[in-house]
Amino acid sequence: MDIFPGWEGYLPRLEANWRKLITPEDTVVLAGDTSWAMNLNDTKADFALIQSLPGQKWLLKGNHDYWWTTTRKMDKFLAASGFDTLHILHNNACIVGDTALCGTRGWPFDDVAAQGEKLMAREAGRLRMSLQAAGDTPRKIAFLHYPPVYPGASAKELVEVLNEFGVTECYYGHLHG
Repeated sequence: MDIFPGWEGYLPRLEANWRKLITPEDTVVLAGDTSWAMNLNDTKADFALIQSLPGQKWLLKGNHDYWWTTTRKMDKFLAASGFDTLHILHNNACIVGDTALCGTRGWPFDDVAAQGEKLMAREAGRLRMSLQAAGDTPRKIAFLHYPPVYPGASAKELVEVLNEFGVTECYYGHLHG
């Protein structure tokens, strides 16, 4: 019994569609859960595949990116490994023309435990730093791993930061279903 029906052969389909839609001049943000590796060195096979695809790729942290370490270590690893089309989107912004791509992982809004509140405040601060790094770029697009809004509920701290900076577009991953 396949617990993920329809996932068979997803990688060749993903690669074929990517190559059909993305050009070397495009910029793509991957909204987290990029590799199941447990440490940075073990990401090489996954990153080699992503490197082989057209475009500049900016990686956000997801809840399953256990390999994620400091930006400095990741940047050094990417450079040493020849992954020159992979970049880390974390406390910074990627400027493409008149648009700034900003983002952070975010946090599940329904985690009301003290630790959850602390992590949400940290992620709101990281989102703010990323948006500040965009400077006065006219258009700011935010990317998060966790959705900031669900039907009937939202991550108030993140939504406030998005509104503070006039963000009108926000894209996210971590979708189930």
